[in-house]
Amino acid sequence: MGASGNNLLQVLAKNFDVLALPLVTLVYPLYASIKAIETKNIVDDQQWLTYWVLYSLITLFELTFAKVLEVLPIWPYAKLILSCWLVLPHFNGAAHVYKCYLRPFYMNPQLPQMPLMPGTSQMWYVPRKNIFSKQDDVLSAAERYMQENGTEAFERLITKTDREAKARRNGNYMIFDDDYRY
Repeated sequence: MGASGNNLLQVLAKNFDVLALPLVTLVYPLYASIKAIETKNIVDDQQWLTYWVLYSLITLFELTFAKVLEVLPIWPYAKLILSCWLVLPHFNGAAHVYKCYLRPFYMNPQLPQMPLMPGTSQMWYVPRKNIFSKQDDVLSAAERYMQENGTEAFERLITKTDREAKARRNGNYMIFDDDYRY
């Protein structure tokens, strides 16, 4: 092998991430997704739908933090490793993320859900921690909500939350806010 052969190997080694990343993140997932569509197996559908959601999130992350990621020379390799973990059937990383993180989040009725229609509201409770005062609790959060919005607003919120919980239990997900004007 001559000097040109060594140069070719050096170029391939230096640009491994540029060459491998499209194969790992796009070509193989496209092929596997088409195969999954043609089977009746739900597991592979779940794997590839979850992969594409995660791929979209990674792409949005890259677009948002492009300037920061440009100065991190390890990012392309980290993305390649993460993508391999998500894609390769040996690991089934996308299915793992779905099973351990996404599914419990969306299937847990105790977690606050995103509003279904514009104008709807939910009361999200996030405990406040301050080193100079005592830790926040649900009662103090409710009192603060009533001070800021009034007791009538708090009663409407409780009534609306009860209606939404009953509707979710009954399988009726079309929940409308009383304050939303059509």
